[in-house]
Amino acid sequence: MPWTRGPRWASNDLSLPNEAVVPGQEVVLAHARSPRVGASLVTRQAREEAEAGSLAPGATRASGAGNRAEPEAADPLRTCFERDRDRILHASAFRRLAGKTQVFVFPRDHQRTRLTHALEVAQVATAVARATGLNVALTEAIALGHDCGHGPGGHASEEAFSPYLPDGYNHATWGADVVLAPLNLCAETLDGIRHHSWSLPSPLTPEGAVVSWADRCAYCAHDLEDAALAGIVDLRDLPPSVAEVAGRSRSSQLRCFIGALVEGITSSGHIGMPEPYASALADLRRFNYERIYTRPESIAQSEAVIAVLRALVEHFIDNPWRLPAASAQQGHLGDAARRAVTYVSGMTDRFAFATAVELLGWRPERLPRGIDAPAGTDAPAAQARW
Repeated sequence: MPWTRGPRWASNDLSLPNEAVVPGQEVVLAHARSPRVGASLVTRQAREEAEAGSLAPGATRASGAGNRAEPEAADPLRTCFERDRDRILHASAFRRLAGKTQVFVFPRDHQRTRLTHALEVAQVATAVARATGLNVALTEAIALGHDCGHGPGGHASEEAFSPYLPDGYNHATWGADVVLAPLNLCAETLDGIRHHSWSLPSPLTPEGAVVSWADRCAYCAHDLEDAALAGIVDLRDLPPSVAEVAGRSRSSQLRCFIGALVEGITSSGHIGMPEPYASALADLRRFNYERIYTRPESIAQSEAVIAVLRALVEHFIDNPWRLPAASAQQGHLGDAARRAVTYVSGMTDRFAFATAVELLGWRPERLPRGIDAPAGTDAPAAQARW
């Protein structure tokens, strides 16, 4: 039977039935008999005015083009934080999160990557923001961008890159100040990204603080789910303080933690979580660290990642001519080490490991190993590219 869908699909825009054009209005419809909406234009300014009355008193309000390092004209339809969200969503740094480790290098089809993690953080954070009257667009922008500063191989990349930078390498500050700087995002968005980690000063906006909590809630729950599905942990081993309060499944835990955050915010006026839920989250995170993040296989994976990334940085410091032209010419990035770190940190896992094989002659068996494969089995092809 001949294949007909392709030609049929390609011809969709070549001829339109008469009823697919609104008579006298020159409006073309995607479908004949498209439903009538009867909508009127809702401008950015009108929605900003609506925010003034609908958001919580302490929520962050959008205003015009926003507080940006480089002044811009305001968009007629989108608020400044909606524009930030859109810029992050279309950025190559965000797309590359699909190829960066969340917990497991070379993940199976259904294990998380940094991209799916960012999406899940955005879901948790916006659920809390919407229920408490905070700015949903700002919350979503921060959540989507919060991990864009991560290098290949997860948190091990921070240890790998830190020796080459005077202030060390932190994915939160690097993401805001280096990776996303070309997008000219609002100061509030960048602040939330820069300070989402609990080890850093608190974000200046309540939306940023919500993302900080949502990040912890999301990764604690979904990293546990991934590890359980991989056979690394047994959910029956969860401490009672977690299982009895939040349950053993990712869905029950997130439902519990989202509800607790909403309760904490609406009852106290502060971004926090009441007991016993805060203790349950802390105990879940502690369990994950003991059983998942610091197990011998994870430490071995991190050591392999660090070795590869440092070798790459050293290579590009010694051979700056091998940097792409755009990276080599970025004089504002400072010395050779900073330029090399900037380039390597932007790589996906597979591109970094393939580059080590191709340029450095790295033996595949020395690469980080996948969750269920002998060392080297999951090594990427040398010609892989991001």
